[in-house]
Amino acid sequence: MTTTTVRVPAGWPATEERARAVQDELRERVVLDEPGPPPGTGRVTGVDVAYDDERDVVVAAAVVLDAATLDVVAESTAVGQVSFPYVPGLLAFRELPAVMAALEALPCAPGLVVCDGYGLAHPRRFGLASHLGVLTGLATIGVAKNPFTFAHEEPGAPRGSSSPLLAGEEEVGRALRTRAGVKPVFVSVGHRVTLETACAHTLHLAPHFRLPETTRHADALCRRALKATKG
Repeated sequence: MTTTTVRVPAGWPATEERARAVQDELRERVVLDEPGPPPGTGRVTGVDVAYDDERDVVVAAAVVLDAATLDVVAESTAVGQVSFPYVPGLLAFRELPAVMAALEALPCAPGLVVCDGYGLAHPRRFGLASHLGVLTGLATIGVAKNPFTFAHEEPGAPRGSSSPLLAGEEEVGRALRTRAGVKPVFVSVGHRVTLETACAHTLHLAPHFRLPETTRHADALCRRALKATKG
């Protein structure tokens, strides 16, 4: 495993006003008309972030899986100082420098990237998955544990059932049942993937548990790496 130090990109926003302006500018570059890679092919990478708030330390992890077997192919972490205050709707500005550093440290191309969070299912339609996709050019999706501020009807009980995640009448994602009778996850498009493909990937990546294997591996690696920074 490779561990790298996070360096905040030059010109990274330091204020809420500037961050919102960047969101408005970059949102126009999100690509929604590409189908994305077929599920079960190539590689797929999970990314996640953990914090030590007392020390203002952030750790990001990237774990690459073989999409067919779900075996781990490669992994990396990045450690640095938090670069932006906590502001709801602007979390990407706290997390992206570390996430991009972890991705850049990988020894292989990541393929599709699965974020533990949101893409279009975001108040400004530009969550972490979309932001990461635009900055890197990678195909990305968001798979979140809760629906944020959006409404949805409960999907059917069987695995694979889904219902629209709605902002008014606009579908911004899907509530997707990955395990029969278990609380759904909330899938949204990030960049260069359709919602149908994003849901198909999520189901393929969650054969046994509620959360995708990408998220489970990245979360576990994050926690280990954060613990190691205290040693």
